[in-house]
Amino acid sequence: MKKVLALILALCMVFALAACGGGAKQEAAGGKTKVTLWATGSDNVRQIFETLTSDFNAKNDKYEVELQFMLSGTGAQSLADLLTAASQAGQKNTDYDLVDFSGDDWSKVTNLIGEEQFVKLDASKLPNAAGVAAKSSVAPDYCQPYRGTTVILAYDSEAVPNPPQTVDELVQWMKDHPGRFAYNQPGTGGAGDSCARSFVYNFLPEEAFTSTDEKWIAEWDKGFEFLKEIHPYMYKSGGSIVYPAKNQGTLDLLNQGEIDMCPNWADMVLSQRASGAIKDTIKITQIQPSFTGSLQSLAIPTFGSHEEGAYAFIDYMLSPAAQEIMVKQMAAIPLIDVSGMDMTGYEDLNDLDVSSFRIQSIGGLSTSFNERWDNEIATIG
Repeated sequence: MKKVLALILALCMVFALAACGGGAKQEAAGGKTKVTLWATGSDNVRQIFETLTSDFNAKNDKYEVELQFMLSGTGAQSLADLLTAASQAGQKNTDYDLVDFSGDDWSKVTNLIGEEQFVKLDASKLPNAAGVAAKSSVAPDYCQPYRGTTVILAYDSEAVPNPPQTVDELVQWMKDHPGRFAYNQPGTGGAGDSCARSFVYNFLPEEAFTSTDEKWIAEWDKGFEFLKEIHPYMYKSGGSIVYPAKNQGTLDLLNQGEIDMCPNWADMVLSQRASGAIKDTIKITQIQPSFTGSLQSLAIPTFGSHEEGAYAFIDYMLSPAAQEIMVKQMAAIPLIDVSGMDMTGYEDLNDLDVSSFRIQSIGGLSTSFNERWDNEIATIG
């Protein structure tokens, strides 16, 4: 019922936009053609897109990109709802010119409307893409990756001079240092989600990492037994095992010396270290098999109005200038050769090989996974 109501509300918004000329071609200041970019995420994502669109608009004499940003967890409709409604309503020439996607977002939308509602990318219109080693694992013909992010093992180098390099070494370290490791509740942040999912999916074939098939739910048992096995070695407070809320919760514990290691986002750790919000002794490393990463990508809906302008912005995002902005402002993992970029303060990113990222995109299965974790792991005494 909630999905139906959301779709009805989204359809109302789509028709309202059409009624007020939202789908018509519009001129921006200076005679430029306006291109609308849609994105969602946390506030730091909004800030980086504002910087990037401003930089693009100052340099490009033909197109003006306008950002429509939807903050995660707010509003009655998600971006996926709006795109689905526009497609199912048969709208044409809308202002959905360009959309920012994570792997899970892409799976959710295309499961509803299909890949054919997006433009099959023309490599000749994206010359900068030739320098990108990473490819989308879910839709290489339709999605162009522009930045990477991954969950890593964050650790205090003073307490752990030689961090684990494999999952087996990590488990042994947990047993040798009970209470000094934590991961956040999966439903409250992507780092804990990646940690728990990785530990479970390590027991499954690689194809499961990018499948939304419900058959894999029956294969989770062995992985959940593993989560139960390591549960006694997790962080304790007041004598009880505690899984902190949110990615920031575990990072705060690490910074305060309450724990020595935790999974967290590479960009989150490095940007906070650069700003002085956390100690300089906090470092990052990647274990094997690795935690999951993500390639953030851009795609062009077929029902947008300005395909050529969308191509121009995607190509800009793969330029050294844009890639360096993303490194400096949000510690994003660059997807091009960094030899011509200033990486001062973010040298750790050089050790993260985006071409070998383990990407996970399981769509709606993530909800079932988190529910099972809440019922079976969070409730252990």
